[in-house]
Amino acid sequence: MEQENRIAREIVDAAYKVHVETGPGLLESVYESVLAYELGARGCQVDVQVPIGIRYQRLEIPDAFRADLIVDGKVIVELKSVEQVQAVHKKQLLTYLRLSNRRLGLLINFGAPLLKQGLTRIINSSDLP
Repeated sequence: MEQENRIAREIVDAAYKVHVETGPGLLESVYESVLAYELGARGCQVDVQVPIGIRYQRLEIPDAFRADLIVDGKVIVELKSVEQVQAVHKKQLLTYLRLSNRRLGLLINFGAPLLKQGLTRIINSSDLP
């Protein structure tokens, strides 16, 4: 989890910079592009709109969901640009973590007046391989 925490610190720092420079109220897709750019400039590996599959009995849906960003293959970042984060947004990120066997996710709401009000850390506490 130490590696995930280091990555998360870098993501939060980059998100803060983006929020200060752009302000709240842009579309999620804009924040996604700008944050991916900022993280890439810092040397992070950033995958955008990553398909996450689900298996139900014999049915396999390889692209059932899409994670906004996966940073360094470890941390999922789900981006919002809304007035208030809802419980469903947190559940969505936890589901992504479980389905992809990852431990840490960050829900970042760029619609919040202050970025610290828009940050939620989600930990997948289920047993991982």
